[in-house]
Amino acid sequence: MTPFHIPRRGFLRSAALIAAGGALPSWYGEAAPSPTPKPRAGDRPGILLVGCGGMGLYDLSDAAKLGDPVALCDVDASRLAKAGQKYPKARRFRDFREAIRSSGVDVVINGTPDHWHTPINLFAIRNGRDVYSEKPLTLTLDEGKRLVTEVRKHRRILQTGSQQRSDRRFQFAVDLVRAGRLGRIRQVISSLPAGRHGGPFQVAPVPEGFDWDLWQGPVQSTAFVPERGHGNFRYWWDYSEGTLTDWGAHHNDIARWMIGADGPATVEGRALIEPIPGGFSFPANYRVEFTYAGGIHHVCQSTLCDSPSGERLSPPLPGEMPHGVRVEGTDGWLFVSRGVLEASDAAILQDPASGERSGKSHEDHMGNFFECVQTRRAPAADAETGHRSVSLCHLGAIAMRLGRPLRWNPKSERFLGDREADTHLSREPRKPYDDSYIA
Repeated sequence: MTPFHIPRRGFLRSAALIAAGGALPSWYGEAAPSPTPKPRAGDRPGILLVGCGGMGLYDLSDAAKLGDPVALCDVDASRLAKAGQKYPKARRFRDFREAIRSSGVDVVINGTPDHWHTPINLFAIRNGRDVYSEKPLTLTLDEGKRLVTEVRKHRRILQTGSQQRSDRRFQFAVDLVRAGRLGRIRQVISSLPAGRHGGPFQVAPVPEGFDWDLWQGPVQSTAFVPERGHGNFRYWWDYSEGTLTDWGAHHNDIARWMIGADGPATVEGRALIEPIPGGFSFPANYRVEFTYAGGIHHVCQSTLCDSPSGERLSPPLPGEMPHGVRVEGTDGWLFVSRGVLEASDAAILQDPASGERSGKSHEDHMGNFFECVQTRRAPAADAETGHRSVSLCHLGAIAMRLGRPLRWNPKSERFLGDREADTHLSREPRKPYDDSYIA
């Protein structure tokens, strides 16, 4: 792989000279369109939340400003009861199919673990519901192709929870790059936090009221291990792809938006630390490299090598830097993250970008979803956007598993001359939670 060297201290020292506080220029904010309009009386849709964990409840509290929570669904009775205390008028369900089909439900918020995103989204779409789905949108690449087809077929609204698409700082950064303010793009780096590294873990009794079989659903069934469930599911290959799909669904989305392509031509990836047998199965540290048509190089790597417990997992990575997106061009560089916008030259951020803006007429991601439910216009992070962006993460994970460079065709969404790699584009669902379950 091509080495990438930017000393962390040097990066921070140079960046600190520019755009203190990461503030946007005044002309950009002044020219921003008005915020999302509030719904008219009688236009408040009925909301169903599937997955009553922390992120699901956060989304519901945001959505409740624009709609009425009428139903709650979870396979964990304790979580369902807790959500019911906050929304006592909402009906409670264990089976998402029954909940989605119930009267008064207009929109579905999908806050479940990643492996349930696509089955629930497909069922909701086929039953005439609009969907706000947490990211990453899919568990596999072929799931995304299927979901995009169904959304178009049934003419539903689906917003992916990639809220950075609605952040003006990220929109402005995309505008600057695509307007040529950095010259020709040479390299983009999306830096993500490290994952969890631990184990082996012990089997334990399933908590009372927790339907472990239904929680696992379409993936391979295993004995209950507390570290597999709530809060830690994304660090297991079975249910997710670590921080690569967690934070990668955010920062790779911005990187792809800047590059302006559906996908890369080649991908290569490797784990930088191997999982502990019997422990979290997705590598905590990794590095993936993409090459796009035209020669643009895109590095996606975990940036902080410390585990949440504070244990140092490995030596500093080459080019380690804060998580976010850095773009390097022939005329300078730009770095953007949440609350941060910096560049190699202050002039890059001071002068307005020419051309059409990338940003939508909103800053409220959930508000944009509800506005589109009313207008039937495409939302900021529609199914195609969510699918194409998380596809980068899936490609990186496949390359890591196979341990060799892969060639990719973004148009056909298949690997070139590699049948083995194509077998990793989908997963066989466990019965009875296969297609017949959501028919």
